[in-house]
Amino acid sequence: MNNLLEQNLTAHIGQQKYLCTVNWRNGQLIMDEPENIGGGDLGPDPYSTLLASLAGCTLSTLRMYIDRKGWDIPELSVSLNMHQESATELITQMERIITFPEGLDHEIKERLLVIAGKCPVSKILENKIVINTQTP
Repeated sequence: MNNLLEQNLTAHIGQQKYLCTVNWRNGQLIMDEPENIGGGDLGPDPYSTLLASLAGCTLSTLRMYIDRKGWDIPELSVSLNMHQESATELITQMERIITFPEGLDHEIKERLLVIAGKCPVSKILENKIVINTQTP
């Protein structure tokens, strides 16, 4: 089994309520909860970070495809949010809105929407995820 990351991502929380430090191979990120639930709002909350992963992967995948095709599309943006419903099971729905430059051909837009759905994080989120939790 090959891990997707070269090194494990690690995180730590101390006594400051909800403030987490996340370390990856080359840097550090802080995460926190909003003030309205007792955090200090010093960094993105876990939901925002999850959506940021999807946003970054979507845009990077689209940029790679656009560059490979040689298309002149200087900018793209994405807006995301999510909500949950629980009838018999918990269902999380993510809304992803991709904004393309004015005047972009309809066929190119449609192709890019298909490519966005093929970004690796989209594939992870749309398939079964198993979380194996253990202690050292």
